[in-house]
Amino acid sequence: MASQSWHNKISNPAQLGGIETSVIDNGPGRGNRIAWINTGTGLRYKVVIDRAMDIVDAFYNQHSLAWISHVGITTPQAFSDQGIDWLRTFAGGLLTTCGLNHVGGPEKDEFGERGLHGRISNTPAEIESIIQPDPAAGKLEMSITGIIKQTQVFGPSLELRRTISGTLGQAVIRIRDEVINRANTATPHMLLYHLNFGWPLVDEGTDILWNGNWQARYDGKPNKIFREGNNFRKCPAPLDDHSGGGEEACFIEPAADQSGFWTCGLHNASIGLAVKMKFQKGQLPWLTNWQHWGKGEYVLGLEPGTHPPIGQAKARAENTLIHLQPGESKVYDLEMEVLHTSETINEFLKQSNIPNA
Repeated sequence: MASQSWHNKISNPAQLGGIETSVIDNGPGRGNRIAWINTGTGLRYKVVIDRAMDIVDAFYNQHSLAWISHVGITTPQAFSDQGIDWLRTFAGGLLTTCGLNHVGGPEKDEFGERGLHGRISNTPAEIESIIQPDPAAGKLEMSITGIIKQTQVFGPSLELRRTISGTLGQAVIRIRDEVINRANTATPHMLLYHLNFGWPLVDEGTDILWNGNWQARYDGKPNKIFREGNNFRKCPAPLDDHSGGGEEACFIEPAADQSGFWTCGLHNASIGLAVKMKFQKGQLPWLTNWQHWGKGEYVLGLEPGTHPPIGQAKARAENTLIHLQPGESKVYDLEMEVLHTSETINEFLKQSNIPNA
């Protein structure tokens, strides 16, 4: 940490931050193991261990960053991968993982039947390690690592090894995922990070920051938001026509910098906060921008992925579906940072080609 004013003044590192595990004991999430991670900067967030180590609640000081659905956290449902059953247990939250072999709507073909966004977010993790910071020894890093298995007899058998880490004094979340094929045959693989931002970070006038070529999602009717001449890069007021299932989305091929990284995020000038996310184009070449401005369901999704949520069948038809060979693995890195100073925010806006005003 930049300031060492705590030196010789604290008895327990928890006074600065760290990882605290517990179990939810009430409501539809009763029995879920969770881990609260406190970075010591005002950024704190809840990892739901029994839901693929996804992140639900997330705050910077008094401001919530994430949208949380009406149902909130529920216990995992192992057979929720039929049709749109996934929505029954969708907490929203800062991160819901989609995959590991299908992202998109329900579908059925000669290769099998697949429900909305796959099974992985309804799968508990086996915790491998929790590393706490030890500031007195100069160790500011902290992390939690778990293994989540999406498997069945005769395959497919995919394993997600997830590490969520941070550093005391930095308002940063780092996620490293490794997806491994543990079966003895090749298996399809798709992955999407369903990042869901809500009020007060998302509010009328909040800037939506991304760069790249985009195309509106077409689902049989005109896209009212993602069209030329409409400013879809600022959050609007709640929309009557987004009541119920109203929503729009576009698929983006993000523009990477010279080192192969691309960024996206949000900026709310009224509360002086921005969230910046960073990815590797070679790992996650697509970004989906989901906008759902319903009354009481006011949410913006920025969703990096191996594919847009087009489904396994279309990815196969387009010859973009990934197949992991036995023992093969792929690694994915996600970094999210909360910016609160004018200097860091303005630098992010310059990178995003958004005026400071």
